[in-house]
Amino acid sequence: MSFSGDIKNELARRFPDEYHCLLAELAAIIHYAGSLSGDADCGSIVVETENVALAKKYLRLLRRAFDITLNLDIRKLPSGKRNLYRIELSSEDVPARDAAETDYAGDRFSRVWRETADWEKPGFKESLLEYPCCRRAFIRGAFLTSGSMSDPGKSYHFEVVCRTQEGAEELCAVMESFDIHPKIILRKNKPVVYLKDSESIVDVLNVMGATGALMRLENVRIIKDMKNSANRQSNCDSANINKIVRAAVRQVEDIRLIERKIGFSQLPPMLREMAQVRLEHPEESLQELGTYLNPPVGKSGVNHRLKKLSEIAETLR
Repeated sequence: MSFSGDIKNELARRFPDEYHCLLAELAAIIHYAGSLSGDADCGSIVVETENVALAKKYLRLLRRAFDITLNLDIRKLPSGKRNLYRIELSSEDVPARDAAETDYAGDRFSRVWRETADWEKPGFKESLLEYPCCRRAFIRGAFLTSGSMSDPGKSYHFEVVCRTQEGAEELCAVMESFDIHPKIILRKNKPVVYLKDSESIVDVLNVMGATGALMRLENVRIIKDMKNSANRQSNCDSANINKIVRAAVRQVEDIRLIERKIGFSQLPPMLREMAQVRLEHPEESLQELGTYLNPPVGKSGVNHRLKKLSEIAETLR
């Protein structure tokens, strides 16, 4: 199963404890995967998805929040390879609550419509998403409907495909309340809310409550960081070795030129010794070359003497 599938299965098993959070997650599912017709008095709410985990969770959310039990309509897609799960909630199919139950006015369908589907009602979104826990549930519901995430072993990419620009902007606003700042792009005329950096993806997984996926992502990040660090160190070591080799080759060439043109006898004793030591140890670093001199000399002293030899060679050229 894909990484996205694992996240959705994990989120599908996570149910809010509070009634208002149940409503927020239901509202997100209806808003991003549902279609409405009619109104609260005589209408229907249809949710269609190819994700069976989402379909089952939607049914369980309805049952927990409104004591409504519906059937799951399973249809084959034209390709014949995948199923489409369809759940229709109609005012004609849902009986009214018992008259003795006075906690809620109206029948159960009207309550679903009023409390989760009436998105355009003034102040509805603000009251529904008043608490952080409700906003967490809302993001979770939105991702379950049309979200996906790439395998973090390959790349970091988290997205939710929305049906409208307004829906994308609303989701961004909810995510920004947790200091997560997604961007929106158009893909096939549909707005896509997305995150590309691993820190933000870690944050949104934590907000949604996908702790298992979060741990897997963190493990991948640790391994990637270790590999990158090792590669950087290796590249740095290789660059240093190449630098040392190039410098040593140049120094040997200078010394050979001096030997041919004027001979070592014309050099001061310290430079003569330095020239002979470099020819005898062409692959050694400056620090190691200094140990062969009598008396031993530090790296800066060796570097100074080799520069003097280089200047002599340049003059001879």
